[in-house]
Amino acid sequence: MGDSTTAGTPAFKSPIESPPNGHGDHTSQYAYWLMQSHPEWEVLNHGVNGERSDQVRSRFERDVVAAAPKAVVIIAGVNDVYQGRSLEHVATELSAMYARAAQAGIRVVAGSIIPYNTATPEQNARMRQINAWIRRQPGIWFVDTRAAAAAPGNPDTLLDSPDGLHPPAAGYHRMADAIRPALEQVLR
Repeated sequence: MGDSTTAGTPAFKSPIESPPNGHGDHTSQYAYWLMQSHPEWEVLNHGVNGERSDQVRSRFERDVVAAAPKAVVIIAGVNDVYQGRSLEHVATELSAMYARAAQAGIRVVAGSIIPYNTATPEQNARMRQINAWIRRQPGIWFVDTRAAAAAPGNPDTLLDSPDGLHPPAAGYHRMADAIRPALEQVLR
C-alpha cells in the first residue's frame, strides 16, 4: 500500500491505476520480486503514483482492510515532502493506517521513504525526520527501504534511476530483498 514506489513507477502501473492486472514491466515493482522469492505468497500491489499519505489513507479501508491480508507493507510520505507538508501531517496519516491495520488484525511492515535525486537538502532532512519517526513506532516492523534503493555512500540519491525520481527494476528488486525478511518474520 502506498504511492509510486509501491506502484512501480515509471515502468509499471499498478492494478489500482490500470485495472485489472496493471500494465508495463512487471519486474518494476517490489511485489513482483517478493512473489518470485515466495511463490506461495499473493502480494497485492495497491500503489498509486503521486499520492500523498492522506490520499493513501483514504483508500486504506477499501484497498487493505477489505482485502483482509495477513500483513501490509506501507510506504508513503515522499509526495508529502515534495509538496511541503510537515512531519506532523505524515505522522498523523501513517499513525492512522498503522492503528487501523492493528485493529483489523493486519500486521504492518513499514518502509522508509526512498530518496529522489532532485530533493533539496531541506527535503532530504524532512525525509530523514519522517523515517526516524517511522522507525520508532511501536507494533510495526520497520524496513529501511531508503537504504536499499540508495547509492552506496550517498543515502540521498538513488542507486540508479530512469527518471531521477524512481528506482529501475533492479532498485525495486533491492527494496523487495529488504522487505522480504520482515514479511517472513511477520508471517510466521
